[in-house]
Formats: sequence, structure tokens, C-alpha cells
Amino acid sequence: MAAYDSNTTNYTQSLGCWHGFVAQQKMISIKKNFGSTDKKYLYLSGWMIAAMRSEFGPLPDQSMHEKTAVPALIEEIYTFLRQADSRELSKLFRQLDKARKENDKVGEANTLQKINTFETHIVPIIADIDAGFGNEEATYLLAKKMIEAGACCIQMENQVSDAKQCGHQAGKVTVPHEDFLAKINAVRYAFLELGVEDGVIVARTDSLGAGLTQKIPVSKTPGDLASKYNNFLETTPLGSLEDLDEGDMFIKQDGKLCKPVRLSNGLYKFKEGSNFDRVVLDCVTSLQNGADLLWIETPIPHLENIASLVNAIRNEVPSAKLVYNNSPSFNWTLSFRQQVYDEMKSKGQDVSAYDRESLMEEEYDGTLLSTLADDKIRAFQFESSQKAGIFHHLITLPTYHTAALSTDTLAKGYFGSEGMLAYVRDVQRREIRVGLDCVKHQDMAGTYIGDDHKEYFSGDAALKAGGKDNTMNQFEIKNKKAKLMANGAISHTNVSHIAP
Repeated sequence: MAAYDSNTTNYTQSLGCWHGFVAQQKMISIKKNFGSTDKKYLYLSGWMIAAMRSEFGPLPDQSMHEKTAVPALIEEIYTFLRQADSRELSKLFRQLDKARKENDKVGEANTLQKINTFETHIVPIIADIDAGFGNEEATYLLAKKMIEAGACCIQMENQVSDAKQCGHQAGKVTVPHEDFLAKINAVRYAFLELGVEDGVIVARTDSLGAGLTQKIPVSKTPGDLASKYNNFLETTPLGSLEDLDEGDMFIKQDGKLCKPVRLSNGLYKFKEGSNFDRVVLDCVTSLQNGADLLWIETPIPHLENIASLVNAIRNEVPSAKLVYNNSPSFNWTLSFRQQVYDEMKSKGQDVSAYDRESLMEEEYDGTLLSTLADDKIRAFQFESSQKAGIFHHLITLPTYHTAALSTDTLAKGYFGSEGMLAYVRDVQRREIRVGLDCVKHQDMAGTYIGDDHKEYFSGDAALKAGGKDNTMNQFEIKNKKAKLMANGAISHTNVSHIAP
């Protein structure tokens, strides 16, 4: 965080994952394409655990999945990341053995250099604890399990645990600050009890889209947190006790009696238009009571709107920083095309060729407006980190969508007229062209790690899976570009000028 404070271009990123293999392939790809995992992390999404990892089957993001599935996935991810380290180091030690056997001093020195400077695939995980899965003791117990599994950063939201909703859906109910701070204390206690003094807590507020609360906190002194929270309630004046119906309750605010507006389900309403101020109070209070970073759920990815919230928070806490959900729940294309449309119109430019409400239509692809919108999307993370205090950008559930899209593409071609060509052209050949190690799936699954172990354990008597009859030999690197990528001499981003 200090690096970001000194230079806001040093923002960090992560992608959500729902399986250890997906997390492993992300980090392998990052090392292959960028040479380092620096400032690139993994996010564990409660949404994807609910939708893809529950024994109940697919569930909505309402904290109905087994809470133990969260630490279980963290453990699974780190198992796969350790296997990626083992696989890459095994290759290097095989190269070292070969160089020594052939008395290749230069090759030996080069390989030793790679071993000594090896960068692990293991990176920090930001893990979603939803609203804590119960009371503060339940939050502490689950946080402890998550930390023991390897989580170094825990994200928690200020919704009512048993009425939790996805941050991009309706029906959200928030809790009073005292309740949320108790859970922040619980997570911090879990970190400290396990000896993790630099554990990171991300406090998420859903108040921008939430208009309800489940309970009214007790104010003990004028102007305290409970009083501030209650001042956001929608109320009606109370002339006398005769104005109360059976079961009604009333409170005293600013020396006057009033009745909070209560719905038929017992929930209380906040005043219309209070969302912004509630978000600011939520964030300031969380940072002043143990949280390290903030997360504000927004309805659209609008840089100026985010910046206005952060600036208001920084009036109270100048060091405030955001984790921002670059969510697939946003229609990014439509949102940014509409933003560009509004900017063009405000500048007096001709927008008669565009229908603002229909800008998602394919007919607008390739237009000047769509090009400008794509430019804004490309620059969004960089600019928002500069102007809106966003320290960490993440996409919560990208691989939910990539899995669906790639499967749809393959199924459409394979079961259609293209048959096997759909797999060969769109999967296997692309794997080879981009230097994806997973094309040799036996190797990725650990075959050659096992062979190395067998040889160490049994010597010449080892029965190994590798050898001339292993069909993975058909995928040995044949072209110059792929060899350079495999050796780390170049990345996929700078190979276009190299002839095969």
C-alpha cells in the first residue's frame, strides 16, 4: 500500500476463481506473459462458491452455501499453486541434471541462476466472508479457518447475515455500525490470535443500493454512532401517543417524538437520498475502527461518481483507499457507450445517429462512439486508481463467464458441421500457438513430477510414464517462438515479430 501511496500507478489487481486449477492457470499465465506475479493476486468470490461449489447445487449469492466451503477452496487453491511450483522447479532440476551430465558449465550456471531466482506461483488470496455467516463469534470462527487455510485478506460486507443479497441485486438490508464493527473486531482477533499482524481487512458497504435496516440501535449519548445511524431513518412526526397503532414503536430525535417507517416484514426504511451520506459514514467508521481498505458496491462503473464518494471519505480519513469490484454484473459496453454519448451531447456534438437506450446493439460496433467507449474501458483501472483512490481492482467472477463462453463455442462447433475441427482449431491449436503448457495435460497433472519421484525412490527399477511411447511427445516444442516463450526469454506480448 505504501508503494501506491507514493505513486498511484502502483495499483494491484486480481481475478476471481472457483477452483484450484483455475487459480493455478491464472498464475502460470501471469508468469509466462509478464515474467512476475508482482501486484497480481487471486480473489475468492462468495458468489462463485455459492453458484459452483455447494453440495446443494447452484445457489444464489445469499450466504446459503456451506461456510466450510470457503476455507476448503482456499486450501485447494494453494495446493494447486504449490503443484505449479513443483512442476516448474522439477523441469529446472532436470535441466540442471542434464547440464551436469553433459559437463555443460554454461547451461549449469544458467539453470542454477533460474533456480536461485525462482519466483513462486503462490500469491495472496483476498477471500470473501460474505456478511460473516452469523454473529460475531461465528464470524471469528470462520475467519480463523480461512486464515489457517492461507487467506491474508478478508472482505466482509455490512449486510444482515441471514438476509444477505448479492451487492448488485435488490432487497439489501444493512446493519448498524456497532454490529459491523464487532465483526471487524472478530476478524482482527482471528488474525492476531494466529500471529498474523499484517492481515488485511476490507470493509464493504452496500449502503449505496440498500434502503432498509433490520433494527434500530440504542443511542446512549447525543451524536453517537447509533444516533447518526438513526438520523437516516425515514420517520413520521408523532403528535401524541394516540397516533400509535397496536405494536408501533417511537423514538425521540432532536427533542421530538417520531415514528420510524416500518414495512410489513418488520424492516425499517431509510430516507430517500440518504445513500451517499450513509456510505461515507460507513467507510469513515470502518477505517477508524480497524479496517484497512474499503469496498463500495456501485450500480455502474462511473469514475466521477466513485471519486466523489472517495473524496468525501478522504475529508475525514485522507489515506482511505478502495478495493473496486469491476463486476460482470455491469453491462460495461452499454454503460460506457452511454457515458460517451452524454459527454458528446454535453459538448454540443452531433449524436443524432445514436439511440442512447439502444447503444448495446451490434449496429453500433465499430462506430466512433463505440471506439471512444472502448478506450475509456481500457483506461478505467489506470484512471480510477489515479483519480478515485482505487488501490486494488478485481473481477469477481470472470471464469464463470469464460467457462460458459468457451464451452458454448466448442459445443456449437463440435456438435455442428465442424466436428473435431472445432476442438482442434479453437482449442488445441490455439494452446500450441500461445505456448500454453496445458496442451500437455499429462505433464500439467503431474506425470513427470511423479516420474522424478519414482526415479529418486526406485532408481533404474522405476516404472515411469514418460518415454518415447508417451503421446505427449507429439507436443514437444518445435518452433523458435514457443521455445523462447518456454525459456522465459520473451513473453506472449512481444512475439509478433519473431518468425516461426
